[in-house]
Amino acid sequence: MASALRVQVSPSALFKTLSLRKTIKKNETELAIVIVSNGPGELNTWVQPVAEKLQAAFKCKQYSNSSTICLRLVLVPCPNATGNEKAVAEKWNIFEKIYLAKYFWQLLLNPKKYGFWPKKGIVIFLGGDQFWSILLSARLRYKNIAYIEWIARWPFWNDRIAAMSKDVKRLIPKHLKKRCVVVGDLMADIEKNNEKTNFLPNAKWIALLPGSKKAKLSIGVPFFLEVVDHLSKLIKDVNFLIPIAPTTSIEEIYHFSSSKNKFTKLYSSTIVKIETETKELPLKILYTNMGSKIYLIEKHPAHNFLCQCDLAITTVGANTSELGALCLPMIVVLPTQHLNVMEAWDGFLGIIGRIPILKNCIGWLISYWKLRNKKFMAWPNITANKMIIPERVGNISPKKIAEEACYWINSPEKLKRQKEDLRSLRGKQGAVLSLSREIINLISEIQINK
Repeated sequence: MASALRVQVSPSALFKTLSLRKTIKKNETELAIVIVSNGPGELNTWVQPVAEKLQAAFKCKQYSNSSTICLRLVLVPCPNATGNEKAVAEKWNIFEKIYLAKYFWQLLLNPKKYGFWPKKGIVIFLGGDQFWSILLSARLRYKNIAYIEWIARWPFWNDRIAAMSKDVKRLIPKHLKKRCVVVGDLMADIEKNNEKTNFLPNAKWIALLPGSKKAKLSIGVPFFLEVVDHLSKLIKDVNFLIPIAPTTSIEEIYHFSSSKNKFTKLYSSTIVKIETETKELPLKILYTNMGSKIYLIEKHPAHNFLCQCDLAITTVGANTSELGALCLPMIVVLPTQHLNVMEAWDGFLGIIGRIPILKNCIGWLISYWKLRNKKFMAWPNITANKMIIPERVGNISPKKIAEEACYWINSPEKLKRQKEDLRSLRGKQGAVLSLSREIINLISEIQINK
């Protein structure tokens, strides 16, 4: 009788085999949702609310259809990025994985190098260059859905287009319009806290938003500090606050007011000290060398504080859209007398402007061309296609801005009118929910077609 052939399998090898089978089984039912975004503005006003809404839906298991769904964030190259985006997104505890922008091209070339990717998935465009999301979805062979504010640049490659307005859909080729659904303005979903508790004492308050990116902060911090010092002389009963952007810090604000910033010497104001919380108001206080004090808001989002302000002085960017959604009157400032202002431009020109040699050679030409060919800078003005809020662009001084802010603060009727104009621009709330539903519908189609 022939003896049976015995194969000895070690316990460790058996465990690995069983684990592998379990992983394969899990991976077969897994589906990836990949959000593509870029800078701090889009991350906090678009990505966070949409990701939270999707996470809540999947926790309810209402839309999972027995599949394991993983939520990931891919940051893409952007001249406006601060480098702190990943750290901010990690605090939300939403994403299974977050991929840095500096590895984007390597991720495209070899996705497997950065972990397992399910066979099925969706790429959602929520900021940056639309083409990056097209490339990524093509590489991963995933479906693509893009949230579009103005123009859908690659509608042939978008499986779904979630439009901010009917104007977006109108510009899409006729045979592709069926791919587009108008979901509304994501910024309209910024909600005020309806609690009766006042966070700030009853007084006149001016919010200062010098930016969240180094290119803007290097100019904005010393410029805005001097504005405050001038305003403190013009109006005795006014208070100031700076909402610290999540991608920056108090230490960074302090840094850009010091001699380490080459632009500080061009302005008269600096920070002399920062005090800890007081009993009257649990906020840190920044003091300038002229004796002015500015309250620092570290809580994010700072909507509750901003809603109690009378006026904001801000740089250009997504913050103008956020302030507009809060119906907060504002003055938009862009001092172009500094060569490096163009480092903050979006897109290809912004990338060119960051190259040291080209920056010195053609920096001024890029800024000049951009300013001449861009009709409006602030999002409310762009949306309305007319001047609703004042934009001060050019060789401007802190003293002039302080004088204009004083005029606005002393003109309550004008402030009220600007607030009403901003309110008229706000779309109906519910865009986040509508976009989430479109994403979930696309997930359902993928699962049905498995």
